[in-house]
Amino acid sequence: MYGILKAGAISLLVFAAGAETAHAKQEAEPLKVCSAENELPYSNKDGSGFENKLAALIAEELGRPVENVWWTDARYFVRDLLDKKQCDVVIGVDQGDPRMLTSAPYYRSGYVFVYQADKAGAFQDWNSPALKTARRIAFIPDTPPDVMLKKIGRWNDMFNYMHSLVDYKSRRNQYVKYDPERLVGEVVSGKAEVAALWGPAAARYVKSAGKPLAMTVIPDNNTRMDGEKVPHHYSTAIGVRKDEKALLEQIDQALIKRSQDIEALLKQEGIPLLPINEAPLK
Repeated sequence: MYGILKAGAISLLVFAAGAETAHAKQEAEPLKVCSAENELPYSNKDGSGFENKLAALIAEELGRPVENVWWTDARYFVRDLLDKKQCDVVIGVDQGDPRMLTSAPYYRSGYVFVYQADKAGAFQDWNSPALKTARRIAFIPDTPPDVMLKKIGRWNDMFNYMHSLVDYKSRRNQYVKYDPERLVGEVVSGKAEVAALWGPAAARYVKSAGKPLAMTVIPDNNTRMDGEKVPHHYSTAIGVRKDEKALLEQIDQALIKRSQDIEALLKQEGIPLLPINEAPLK
């Protein structure tokens, strides 16, 4: 009887050890992050993007190493990588992105005007008179500033200049990246009086510019010519596949636990932060 009990105890110990090993292995599985190979200030292969650093914080909280799965074309990575389970997490998506499940937002920001500091107050909203007379306005196609420049009658004036910002590369059947550093650089050099772009994209380059620049968050009360709202403020979240509810819950908890570290990272980047529960303007 004692021998049977002893054998049973040994079996239980072996089972427990095996279960513990399996659990440790599961915990150590890498967090596969869909990451841009060259999309600063967000992500870069050298890890210098602020979203690379955020991914490291989340993975650390989950007790898992980061494994970056790199993409080079923003148009297809959700279809080709996330949906096909090549990677599991996307940092920096719009809250509620219909292509995936999204976490609670970890920051909210807005589109901004960037201009030389000696023009303080000149660019406050899309009704600012300085926009009517600006010789060049740097912006990115298919963004809210693109829509608003059409409304205020300046889009045609900027058509050639807009294409010069990517050296006249055609966007037909290829991904053409507008570099936020270049847009801010146009303001620094005086080639453009103002740039209108997403605040988190501009912040790093405004902070490191060779001369003082001002950055004004554009109010979120803009409409198209037909009266439809043109949102300028967005909440940013982390995305996972639609069948990864358990992972999403873990990420939500990690965001809560590391909220102070995340806020410090975003402030160090210089990103203009808005209240996450900001009420929309009418």
